[in-house]
Amino acid sequence: MSSGGLSLARRAVEALRRTPRWQKRLVIVTVGVGTLTYACQDNQVLQINDGTGKKKVVIIGTGWAGASFLRNIDTSLYDVHVVSPRNYFTFTPLLPSVTCGTVEARSIVEPIRNIVRKKGGAFRFWEAECYKIDPNNKKIHCRSDNGTNIDGNGEFVVDYDYLIVTVGARPNTFNTPGVVENCHFLKEVEDAQKIRKSVMKCFERASLPNLTEEERKKNLHFVIIGGGPTGVEFAAELHDFVNEDLAKLYPDVKKYANISVIEAGDHILTMFDKRITHFAEDKFKRDGIHLKTNFKVVKVSDKAITMTNAATGEIAVPYGMAVWSTGIGTRPIIMDFMKQVGQENRRVLATDEWLRVHGCDDVYALGDCATITQRKVMEDVAAIFRVADKDNSGTLTVKKIKNVLGDIYERYPQVELYLKTNQMKDFHDLLKDSDGSAIKESKELDIEEFKKALDRVDSQVKMLPATAQVASQEGAYLANCFNRLNYCEENPEGPLRIRGTGRHRFKPFRYRHLGQFAPLGGEQTAAHLPGDWIHVGHSTQWLWYSVYASKQFSWRTRMLVVSDWGRRFIFGRDSSSL
Repeated sequence: MSSGGLSLARRAVEALRRTPRWQKRLVIVTVGVGTLTYACQDNQVLQINDGTGKKKVVIIGTGWAGASFLRNIDTSLYDVHVVSPRNYFTFTPLLPSVTCGTVEARSIVEPIRNIVRKKGGAFRFWEAECYKIDPNNKKIHCRSDNGTNIDGNGEFVVDYDYLIVTVGARPNTFNTPGVVENCHFLKEVEDAQKIRKSVMKCFERASLPNLTEEERKKNLHFVIIGGGPTGVEFAAELHDFVNEDLAKLYPDVKKYANISVIEAGDHILTMFDKRITHFAEDKFKRDGIHLKTNFKVVKVSDKAITMTNAATGEIAVPYGMAVWSTGIGTRPIIMDFMKQVGQENRRVLATDEWLRVHGCDDVYALGDCATITQRKVMEDVAAIFRVADKDNSGTLTVKKIKNVLGDIYERYPQVELYLKTNQMKDFHDLLKDSDGSAIKESKELDIEEFKKALDRVDSQVKMLPATAQVASQEGAYLANCFNRLNYCEENPEGPLRIRGTGRHRFKPFRYRHLGQFAPLGGEQTAAHLPGDWIHVGHSTQWLWYSVYASKQFSWRTRMLVVSDWGRRFIFGRDSSSL
């Protein structure tokens, strides 16, 4: 090295020695932060943790399943991270009420940070959308619209120890031409607000001068495609809005208002008891809501809805506004993930009874994006009977059969439901009548006949419904498992393993059906509650009010919803298009 170079080095060393200590520390910190920032941008992996060595739990989505999990998880035990394109939870059962101003949009949303701000422990939230899951490297790829990194594209990667997938589903259009471009959906708060604006615009257009009678009828023809709970409830809300509020504000055009419900099946509300279905259809006919059953929509243009029927053939119906509510479809991220884990050609992710995704470790899926794979009943029933029939007689007494069924019911709750409602109802009644009778309990039954009957269960088992009730219970169940993970490692509580030794750590998830409501307008609601209790009328509407108010996530939203209902009773619904 030249003398000039040495002199320069000496001057640098002397300058460093004369530098105050606080400035040296500032330089070191600045360089360190800059290096870390560069490394994060280069690798695009956020490995943030709270420094305690806790396992990192990453939740994708803030719907019913994600919010329920977040509400029940003990954040002091885990480093919890949430990634979602929206920073709030929506009470979706009240979305039809938002479309007509019965309830305001902000009354049914709860900010995610409000849910966990009173909890201890680490918690982080990123408003971004997860577009790829990498289970092999335990990372998720996310994209934010805010564009906060150096490149400005808002993309980042988050690593995880446990991943909770709760991204929900999207509307299923069945690839019908024109649906996305011309129809409204009713899955998000934004959808409800758009529908509300569209309803008011239809009435304002119909009130313009120089319109023909046919043009006014077209503008005020509201079409709901899909006769499920959401479509029926929206039709009922819209009917009340038009007849109770808008008829007073638009007296000149109220006679042109028309509401139609198009359903591809024979009836609406097919998931309810037939008594409710028939009552709903009769009420809609009395109210003037036109039901078009057995009609399949094949195309939607900006002017007309084209549908087919075996009797009438293809017809085109002009409309002013259309709402598509025919079921749910799979999100692109879930379709890509299913290919990675070997679940191609499925509609939703398959999980076991502990909500673990088949084909990968430490990934759980809840809510509408997943379904529990029900084990085939007959795969395990044979082993259970071999234990009960020790002498290989081929018969068992009614008492022993009841003991066997207790074990079967615990593992397969769908068997009990099937016994009560299908071809085996006589068999179920026989077992029930034997309670307390030693003579009846000593009667012997043929095992093979019982096996054949149970074999029919396998072909009748259906997936759990894609409802808020199921998703909420799954979230609470999984959070409870995580909270007791360490304890149950040493003290397993689940059933004995059929294909191995030992026990599973936790009892499998069991859905408990708490009933369902179907608001039908005119302050009348149909309810199908446990115990096959069915009631329709005004009193059930007040039960609906109390249940939906109590199920809100906070006292803030509870008070807002109740006050909205009270405001509607006193002043009517707001007709502004805001």
